[in-house]
Amino acid sequence: MTRSGTLQLTPLGDTDPFTPTPQRPVRVRARSMPVDTHFQPHRHAWAQLAYCSVGIVQVTVATPGEVTTYIVPPSRGVWIAPGARHSITVLEAAEFRTLYMDASATPAGWDGCRVIVISALVRELIQALDAPDGQPGSAREQMLTALVLDEITHADTHALGVPLPHADSGDKRLRALCEAVLREPSARTTLAAQAAKPAQVIEELRPGQYIELLKELHILTRDGKLNQDTRRKLKQVYHLYQFIEPLLNEVAAHGQGFTLADHGAGKSYLGFILYDLFFNVAHAGQPPTGHIYGIETRAELVEKSRALAARLGFAQMSFLNLSVQEATVSAELQPTVDIVTARHLSLLHI
Repeated sequence: MTRSGTLQLTPLGDTDPFTPTPQRPVRVRARSMPVDTHFQPHRHAWAQLAYCSVGIVQVTVATPGEVTTYIVPPSRGVWIAPGARHSITVLEAAEFRTLYMDASATPAGWDGCRVIVISALVRELIQALDAPDGQPGSAREQMLTALVLDEITHADTHALGVPLPHADSGDKRLRALCEAVLREPSARTTLAAQAAKPAQVIEELRPGQYIELLKELHILTRDGKLNQDTRRKLKQVYHLYQFIEPLLNEVAAHGQGFTLADHGAGKSYLGFILYDLFFNVAHAGQPPTGHIYGIETRAELVEKSRALAARLGFAQMSFLNLSVQEATVSAELQPTVDIVTARHLSLLHI
């Protein structure tokens, strides 16, 4: 099937039934996914082996200082370390098999991500684990689990990852070219022809910033461009962020999660971008500690923000349909708020 060029944002769904434990360290989740299905950046407390028996997927993993993309055919699988932030895009309709593995089962020395060869035996073991026998934790499941873990530990590895040129120090035109190829790997063109196209290099974007988020907020157009109005809006948010970030780090340095309340949040441009820059970029790979509240009197904007946060997996965000006065006495807010921001104002560090 030909790619449409429009990603279909897909919720992760309920992972609870598949959460691994030390008693059941390997769980298999099977899904059929059409082309252009996209799971937005997220992380798990457990390790994960992303593999498809049919089709091709693209797995992008962000670690501090680097973003690496893997193109995964059926003969390969990507090991994703516990806590690593990653996203998945289906390039060709796929029968997706995800092995969730308890952190206690992580092979010694596997503290990063890697591509492994999926042997015929591993394929059959995954299929067997996915076939319920009605006895969770049965002796058969335990034997299959032990064998698949041993086979994965001893599997051959391949260097299929593609580290992109660094957004700050790397060649920006080369990075734009790499991103274009990754977006449309089946496009019938040559590298020379692609490089000859005029490319818009968006200098304003920060390294590692979540492009799909900016499109959802209509900061970027669907084809990834900025116009004059949205460029000005983005610069205003960055200006506020440069004042807020040191305060967040100051609170975090005392070993506690911060609480930030954004009054008059509107569409929550500030809250969403702040969340992305602080949790997903500046502190990539670390569990988020802190909470951002968007306070807004227009109920329809509150509902839209809640839905977007759920799709993005921004679990440390809440949106409340309250006025400023109501927020000061509301039980929906934490008793202590560290930082308060307000529309058209700066911020207050309490």
